[in-house]
Amino acid sequence: MNIDLTLIPSTFDAVHAGLLATVAGLLLLQILLLTFAVIAMLRRRETTSEVKTVTIEKIVEAAPQPPAPPKPVLAEIKPEPKPEPARVKPETVYIKEYTPDAALQLLGLLQKEARFIDFAQEDVSQYTDADIGAAARVVHEGCRKVLRQHFELESVRTEAEGKRITLPKGFDAGSIRITGNIVGQAPFTGTLVHRGWKATEVKLPKITEGHDVKIVAPAEVEL
Repeated sequence: MNIDLTLIPSTFDAVHAGLLATVAGLLLLQILLLTFAVIAMLRRRETTSEVKTVTIEKIVEAAPQPPAPPKPVLAEIKPEPKPEPARVKPETVYIKEYTPDAALQLLGLLQKEARFIDFAQEDVSQYTDADIGAAARVVHEGCRKVLRQHFELESVRTEAEGKRITLPKGFDAGSIRITGNIVGQAPFTGTLVHRGWKATEVKLPKITEGHDVKIVAPAEVEL
């Protein structure tokens, strides 16, 4: 491309000055317009960004929030209760009170028939075995007579002494006494050492009114 330098004006007059001023003004106006356009564009972007930010925040707020994870609950560890020892229900014991009249009456009968109190109260250390044996025979006969006249007696166990027997669970501990090495619970198996005795009938004589049963044996005076 060739530029004709002859076309360039060699003189600068008023017309050229006016054209130059017009071009400069248009150029300045264009620069201002571009500046305003850039500023407006930047503001628009900022506003759009703010609107988007607000919109996103609202969307986030409106969105259902996931439930918060449950806090771990530490289970309280309770110690296992210790088994309570078996409680044995205490048996109700009824204490019966008896008057001593019957016992004193029996003691009087033994004294009358067997001289029982005299024999028991005597100091036998000064007598020979033969003398004691002779006296014991008299006491034995008198005691046996009293028992036969006033009591009906039976054996608690009917087995022969020395025989092996078995006591079942729940046996009557009042009528059977166990001795020796007692281990565990019934049933027990052992040797019958004594058959025991039980009174099936008592026939004591009636006491007259005014009789003092405390006088087991009256004093004797020979005239």
